[in-house]
Amino acid sequence: MVVPLTSLSHGAGCGCKLPAASIGPLLARIPRSADGNVLVGFDTGDDAGVYKLRDDLAIVSTVDFFTPIVDDPFDFGRIAATNALSDIYAMGAEPVSALNLVAFSLEELGTEPLTEILRGASSIAAEAGVAILGGHSIEDSEPKFGMAVTGIVHPDEVIANAGGRAGDVLVLTKALGAGAVSTALKRGIADAPLAQAVDVMTTLNRDAARSLRDAGVNGMTDVTGFGLLGHLHELALASGVSAEVSADAVPAIPGVIELLSDLEQSAVSGGTRRNRAYADGFATFAPAVTEAQRWLVCDAMTSGGLLAAVPAASIGDLEVAQIGRLISGPAGTITVN
Repeated sequence: MVVPLTSLSHGAGCGCKLPAASIGPLLARIPRSADGNVLVGFDTGDDAGVYKLRDDLAIVSTVDFFTPIVDDPFDFGRIAATNALSDIYAMGAEPVSALNLVAFSLEELGTEPLTEILRGASSIAAEAGVAILGGHSIEDSEPKFGMAVTGIVHPDEVIANAGGRAGDVLVLTKALGAGAVSTALKRGIADAPLAQAVDVMTTLNRDAARSLRDAGVNGMTDVTGFGLLGHLHELALASGVSAEVSADAVPAIPGVIELLSDLEQSAVSGGTRRNRAYADGFATFAPAVTEAQRWLVCDAMTSGGLLAAVPAASIGDLEVAQIGRLISGPAGTITVN
């Protein structure tokens, strides 16, 4: 008997992250490194850490793992790998190696699902040109999978989330709503657009990152478990600016707005609810913004696109959604119109 992976998890994908409202105060109590070679640490909630090895070389380190967001083991592995690699791309770096992180019960599930998870991850790593060097596993009745990834970048070419400037255009490279799709399927809504969501979650951010680097992007992050507003808040706060977002310009996976328009809120996950409650502290919505749009910008996304602050003069022919802009104002605050 094949056991649906999502039936074994308390939360789906990046929606199982600890709440953003709790992480900030916790990290504030942890001493920062005094090593002058640390170019990016955990101070600004960035996607990865950056450590300078030489004047011309820095390593970029990240780790990401989560519970199943889909039932298919192969797709779960692909999504988790794509998501982990995204943190490296968001820093303007190129990933070079990875280690698998596995929490799994062979006794309860057998070896075949884990084999498929690892095969899925391997297929994405091969597409990205990343070498999987090994990994670590533990026994766990709730499956979890992810990767620790190492990338490289020139120290002068790091793109942090703290580089945004007032006047920059905010762009997004993938549609939102994977969290809603996964939640809907888990709650028995059979017509949720799974194939479209999987396609979004397994698309590498590599090409988008390269295009944004070529366009002279000032600040960049990716959109995952804290939702669009949560990650934009981190970027704006680190950059010392405010932000405006046009709700109508935010792209959604086809069918997601309809799911989020359900009055019973069947597609709204616990992670998305926590994101919206957190956003109440820094975001305001214009009356015309619909409930579905409010849930969308708080969707606990997994393996989402890049959110970037690009000089207006550099937008050119970038194939991205222009969703708003950074403006002068209280750092980290957001207005959704």
